Amino acid sequence: MSIGHTLLGLLESGPRHGYDLKRTFDEKFGHDRPLHYGQVYSTMSRLLRNGLVEVDGVESDGGPERKRYAITDAGITDVSDWLAQPEKPEPYLQSTLYTKVVLAILTGRGAAEVLDTQRSEHLRMMRALTERKRGGDLADQLICDHALFHLEADLRWLELTAARLDKLAEVVAP
Repeated sequence: MSIGHTLLGLLESGPRHGYDLKRTFDEKFGHDRPLHYGQVYSTMSRLLRNGLVEVDGVESDGGPERKRYAITDAGITDVSDWLAQPEKPEPYLQSTLYTKVVLAILTGRGAAEVLDTQRSEHLRMMRALTERKRGGDLADQLICDHALFHLEADLRWLELTAARLDKLAEVVAP
C-alpha cells in the first residue's frame, strides 16, 4: 500500500493535522497495521518537499504546534494517476511454503507434515477471519473476504501439492 498516496487521498476532503490523518488512516485501513506517528510525519515531510501538499496553517491551542496540511493541485493529480494505475498482480513465484516443502524432501524430513501443519494454520486463520467478518462493518467484511479468498487458493495449492508429493520428490531429489 502506498502510504503517501493514501494520505494524499484523505487530504482531498479538506486540510488535516498529522494526528487526524493517522487516526483516519487507522480507522479506514490500519486495522491490523496502524501507522506510527513518525511514519505519518516523515511521509508528510516528503509530500511537502515534493510539492504534493502545503502547510495550510499552524495551531498550538496551548500545546505543541500542529501543522495543518492541504493537498495541492499536483497532489490531486498524483492521486488520480495512482488510482488509475492497476496494481501488479503478485503471483508468489518465490513462495516460502514451496521452499519449505522442497527442503523437507531434500533433507529427508516429512513434507506431508509441513503441508499438514500449514493447512491447520490456514484453517485457524480462516476461522478467525470469518468470525471477524461476522462482527465487522462492510469495509471489514470486504477486507476479510479478500484475505479469505487468498487463503482458499493457498489451501487448494496445499491439497494439490500433497497429492503430488511423490512426483515432486522424484524431481527435486532423484
